[in-house]
Amino acid sequence: MAGWDGDDLAGSMEEALERQQEAAEARRARRDTSPEDRERKTRQESMRLARARIEEQLGRATNPAHRAMLERALSALEAEAASGEAKNTQSHD
Repeated sequence: MAGWDGDDLAGSMEEALERQQEAAEARRARRDTSPEDRERKTRQESMRLARARIEEQLGRATNPAHRAMLERALSALEAEAASGEAKNTQSHD
């Protein structure tokens, strides 16, 4: 017989409710953080992604000049991350 399965419907409704709750928690977290914290987190995530991209490219690079350029970029990124961490430490003291 064509129709709906009560267990499937209940599972779908539960998943939808969980997604709504997660979205509400994310909105609440954004509202509760300061603009400075959001900016810092955005910067950290951007640097994390840049580092991952550089490391992935470095793993595939075969040209010595290209490898050297990627290694310099990685060093610069690490230096920037270290200076950012030092600033954050000073601002919280």
